[in-house]
Amino acid sequence: MSDHSKLTVEKIGGTSMSRIRDLVDTLFLGGERAADPYHRLFVVSAFGGITDLLLEHKKSGKPGVYALFASAESDHAWSDALSRVSEAMCVAHAEVLESAANRQLADGFVRERIEGARNCLIDLQRICSYGHFRLSQHMAIIRELLSGLGEAHSAYVTALLLSQHGINSRFIDLSGWRDDRECSLRERIVDGLAGIDFSAEMPIVTGYAQCVEGLMREFDRGYSEVTFSQIAAIMGAREAVIHKEFHLSSADPKLVGAENVRKLGHTNYDVADQLSNMGMEAIHPKAAKALRQADVPLRVTNAFEPDDPGTLIDDKPAASPGAEIVTGLDVYALELFEQDMVGVKGYDSAILDMLARHRVRIVSKTSNANTIVHYVDAPLKAIRRVERDLRETYPQAELSVRAMSIASVIGRDLSGLRVLSSGLAALEDAGLNPIAGQQTTRSVDVQFMVPRDALDAAIGLLHDRCIGRAGGVQAAA
Repeated sequence: MSDHSKLTVEKIGGTSMSRIRDLVDTLFLGGERAADPYHRLFVVSAFGGITDLLLEHKKSGKPGVYALFASAESDHAWSDALSRVSEAMCVAHAEVLESAANRQLADGFVRERIEGARNCLIDLQRICSYGHFRLSQHMAIIRELLSGLGEAHSAYVTALLLSQHGINSRFIDLSGWRDDRECSLRERIVDGLAGIDFSAEMPIVTGYAQCVEGLMREFDRGYSEVTFSQIAAIMGAREAVIHKEFHLSSADPKLVGAENVRKLGHTNYDVADQLSNMGMEAIHPKAAKALRQADVPLRVTNAFEPDDPGTLIDDKPAASPGAEIVTGLDVYALELFEQDMVGVKGYDSAILDMLARHRVRIVSKTSNANTIVHYVDAPLKAIRRVERDLRETYPQAELSVRAMSIASVIGRDLSGLRVLSSGLAALEDAGLNPIAGQQTTRSVDVQFMVPRDALDAAIGLLHDRCIGRAGGVQAAA
């Protein structure tokens, strides 16, 4: 691979993509970029909400095209849902593209992709109706096909938008649309980027890349960050940059006050992993690993403040102990009590198998002699399926499912700060009555289990106690 010492590989998330028009005069052409907007490659996610419509809603689990097709309850349901995707895509790019000619091009692009996908699914249903073919064997491929529609649309529209503003942009489609080749991820990326003059062209690349590895089998909806990190690693980029709609800060400013939050500025991949576990993903852990191994630094910035350097994430430890961020997540506590568990192996592995089978993500867990509690992040209907299987496997056990939340204090080094005891005292003094608290010997995070309706208040109290308010001191130190 040739020298790309000036190249930055940058990613724009779905929420920011919905405001891509606002970014033209800031991120793409603002400040120092006005004179030379090149030596940059952008990996884009689908416009906000499109992937939810294509697959299923990320938070609520409401079925999209994929889920409706998988259930096969009605041939019309998934097709109608696909039509709604087409309408949503056209609405999204109509708000972005000023030129009527470009809107017509984008409309045609959507029509070609959506109808192509529709015909593919109809043909697949017809083939599988003969009995020798099983639809279940093709569902992973269908999920990838549908997901790729969102990124292809957003990348195509972004390239049109930038061309409209005088930037020599190029749409790079890694989704494998109508491509019968068998490519590895590396081959797909190298082939897609071949021949680009980065000094005079700006590639706009799909966040989904079709490859023999099957990104969604392992990463599901985290695939765009994997594509992004692999491009940066393969190209030997100077820096990898993720543009979000906010700075990576010490807490949500809506909860603790905009005047009290602190931009992190500098943290490490250990903190990024903890944030990912709490649903506040700076970058997918596997994507971070690729950047670390390639020695490509990562920067997280606010897309709408292009002159701010944002937060640098690397492998360096903290200069001194300190809490850096307080965040939280709604979870379900799945508690299994079995008196006969004492001294018997296998209970935990059986529960883990069930959670994996139903695609339920574990956030945290704890256990003692006869009780195992998993704090999980999943739709309630998935939890109920796990609960049903557990009752069949352990009919004598007492099983409960409880909605609650986890508030977490995170930092590169929390040693000596008494975060657990100080945090519990802060919550109890405010009458929040924490359900549980725990920390590991690693001293990078402390978790407080609280009633679900108390999460926002808990984050505010823990931020005040462990990080402090504007002009204050770090109270937990």
